[in-house]
This record gives sequence, structure tokens and C-alpha cells, in this order.
Amino acid sequence: MPSRDEIFEKVQTALVDALGVDDDEVTPEATMVGDLGAESIDFLDIVFRLEKAFGIKIPRSELFPEDVLSSTEFVVDGKLNDAGIAALKERMPFVDLAQFEANPSVQNFPNILTVEDMVRYVQTKISA
Repeated sequence: MPSRDEIFEKVQTALVDALGVDDDEVTPEATMVGDLGAESIDFLDIVFRLEKAFGIKIPRSELFPEDVLSSTEFVVDGKLNDAGIAALKERMPFVDLAQFEANPSVQNFPNILTVEDMVRYVQTKISA
């Protein structure tokens, strides 16, 4: 199994190629949307590049929990309720949701996914 640093390098390359950013911008703490400017169409390219680089399959629902973020069961007045937070934690154990929990507004969600989260996600996929 590749080391965390080897995984980071491949994730970094995929993000540089997909987003047209510089290597030094792709730091572990950089957010995919806020810092690197990823848009929804970019995530398709990123997923393709990660699947190819690591020989894995990435189901869309694992990285993009739209069903949770749009469910009336989980969203009240534009914010995720406790059940919604729990559903996200179950679906996305590789993401640190602590900051999002402080203000669980659905519109804030795209700004929480970091490069390190992507690295952790790939680690879980290749170790499975």
C-alpha cells in the first residue's frame, strides 16, 4: 500500500491537472472549493483522475452526499439537523466536520472538503 505522502502526491497531481492550480496551492489544508476554486463540473474530472491514478472506483454519492443535503428529513431552514450531521459523519468518515457542525448551513458544505480529506478518502478506498 502506498504511503500517505505518495497518496498526497498523486492527489496533488490530479488536482493540479484538473483545476489548473500550482503545486504549492495544493496543501493538505486547502479547501477544494474556497481555496482551489473547484466547481461541480471539476469534481467529475477530479474523480476520473483519482480513479485512474489509484485504480479505484469512486461512487458519486460517497463524495457528494446530495441526498443528505437536500432531504427534508435532514435539512430544516437551510441547516442540517442532528440527524443530518450524523448521516454525513456515517457517509463521510474521512471528513473533519467539526467546523461545519458549528454552522451547519447547507450552503457552507461545499467549503469544508479539503485536500487532506481527499487523501484520507483515497486511503480508505485502497485499504478496503
